[in-house]
Amino acid sequence: MYERGDQDFFSAILSAKSLSEILTAADFFEKIESYDQRKLQEFKENRAYIEEVKARLEVEEVELENLKVETQAEADKVNGVISETRDTINVYSSQISDAEAAAEAYEAAIKQKEQDLAYLRKKLAEEQAMSREAANGVWRDISEVTFEENDRYLLANLIYCEAGGEPYDGQVAVGAVVINRMLSAKYPDTITGVIYQRGQFSPAGSGRLAIALAQNKATSSCYRAADEAMSGVTNVGTCVYFRTPIEGLVGIQIGHHIFY
Repeated sequence: MYERGDQDFFSAILSAKSLSEILTAADFFEKIESYDQRKLQEFKENRAYIEEVKARLEVEEVELENLKVETQAEADKVNGVISETRDTINVYSSQISDAEAAAEAYEAAIKQKEQDLAYLRKKLAEEQAMSREAANGVWRDISEVTFEENDRYLLANLIYCEAGGEPYDGQVAVGAVVINRMLSAKYPDTITGVIYQRGQFSPAGSGRLAIALAQNKATSSCYRAADEAMSGVTNVGTCVYFRTPIEGLVGIQIGHHIFY
C-alpha cells in the first residue's frame, strides 16, 4: 500500500462488499496506525541517541585536540633542550663528567632496591600484566606515525644507555620496545612521551640519558638500530618491557636482556 499509494482507509471502506470486509479493513488500518506510531517513536529515540552521541564525540574531539597540543608542546620543549644542550657542551664538559658519575650512582641505587624480592615480584607482575593488556589492545600501524625532528637522535642515545654494550640485535630490540609502546594505545603516542614517561626507563629518570644526549654518545650501530626500529622492524614481537634475567621471568632473551 505504501509503495503503490493506491489504497487508503476510506477507499477500502467504500470498496468493501460486506460488513465483514469493512471490519477486516478497519482492523488492518488500525494495525498499520499502531505500527506507524511505534516506528515514529523509535525514530525519535534514535534521533535523540544520535544527538547525544554526537555531542559527546564533539566534547571528546576537543579534549583530544587539547591533548595533542599539550603533547606537541612537550615534544617541542624536549627538542629545544636537546638543541640547547648541543650548543653548550664544551662549556659544561667537566660538569657533565660529574653528573654522569652521579647518574650512574643513582641507577645503581635503583638496581639495589630491585634486589628486594617482594618489591621485584610486585613490579614484575605489574609489568607482565601491562604487557598482556598492550598485546591485546589497540595498535597503530607504523605507517600512521609521523616522527619529530630529534626522535632519531633521542632514540639512538637511549639505545646507547640501555644496550650500548649489547650485540646489535639487542640494540634493535630495545628500539623496538620503544616503538611498540608508541604504537600501543596503552602508552604515549610519541617517542618523547614514551621515553620520558615517569618510572619507565631508568636512564631518563637518572639523568644519564640527558648526559648522553649532550655528548651524543650514541654509536653508529645505535643509530642504525634506531633507524630499523623506526621503520617498523621488531625482533621481539609486541614486547613492551625488558630487563636483565631474573628467576621466574620468561620471554625472548637477547644478549643480557629478556624482553616480554
